[in-house]
Amino acid sequence: MEITDVKVRKLFKENGPMKAIISITFDNQLAVHDVKVIYAREKYFIVMPSRKNPDDTYRDIVHPINAEFRTLLEKAVIDAYNTELEVSENDIVILDEDTVF
Repeated sequence: MEITDVKVRKLFKENGPMKAIISITFDNQLAVHDVKVIYAREKYFIVMPSRKNPDDTYRDIVHPINAEFRTLLEKAVIDAYNTELEVSENDIVILDEDTVF
């Protein structure tokens, strides 16, 4: 299975642990939405989409089956997040010579 696209849907610039929400496309045929990028314990990791059970626990809706694919997936997602973060930090919009955003 090939990861054919990773899109950062939302960046969170607040100080909380959630840093981004990502969508991933596999083989140009299957999309997985709402993968979260989390920063905690001084490292980045991903959290797969989940559903809340009646007993208030959570269960992943989709997830990697083995550690090798999880590592590959996590690297692709975190690389896309870092790229998007760098782009967003360098975005400067000039409306006129007196206004810079």
